[in-house]
Amino acid sequence: MGSTHDYEIDVRNENIMIYIDGQFFHRSDAKVSVMDSGYLLGDGVWEGIRLYNGSLMHIDKHLDRLYNGAKAIEMDIQLSKKQMQSAIRATIEKNAMLSDVHIRLIVSRGIKKTPYQDPKVTIGEPTIVIIPEYKKTDPKVYENGITIGRVPIIRPSDNILSTHYNTLSKLNCILASIEANKKGFDEGIMNDPNGNISTCNSTNLFFVKENKVLTSKGDYCLNGI
Repeated sequence: MGSTHDYEIDVRNENIMIYIDGQFFHRSDAKVSVMDSGYLLGDGVWEGIRLYNGSLMHIDKHLDRLYNGAKAIEMDIQLSKKQMQSAIRATIEKNAMLSDVHIRLIVSRGIKKTPYQDPKVTIGEPTIVIIPEYKKTDPKVYENGITIGRVPIIRPSDNILSTHYNTLSKLNCILASIEANKKGFDEGIMNDPNGNISTCNSTNLFFVKENKVLTSKGDYCLNGI
């Protein structure tokens, strides 16, 4: 089976430097505390950003989504968008990267004084991690295509967990991915709570028929960029 996220293996990724709260660490030494909100609870937000020919693609939209998600879960990132972009730039410069790079930007609520979900037991500032990797799409994805199919896992409604928040808690999509693997699909098509097709487990889904785009209204999808 393949994946929409299959990429060519690049040995340079073995020695990348990862940003953690203003410092850089070799990949093998990059760690966060077991008391971190992200590790304990999936409490935080993230973005996946592309660097292509020196440009951070759609960076303003990505940061808008990141900060909107943080606001929705009442988490103060404590860095401005300008400061965050500077941190991303510093990370790609530290690694002398120019193109074909995927950047995983992760912000958790921070360290907990005890393993409990209430944000009141969070101490200190949010944990900010920036992981840059060389990721060029495997050409076989274009040559061979992928298979998709229905899975029983559905996208939740807003009163369970808004799917508009790009949170670290990805269990809903992980479960859909597990079901897709069982059925031999590369991606699982998920319904919304009303029984309508909503999205795939890791990509937005669109149908085109007679030059018309048919898709969900986006009520239960992550807003794509």
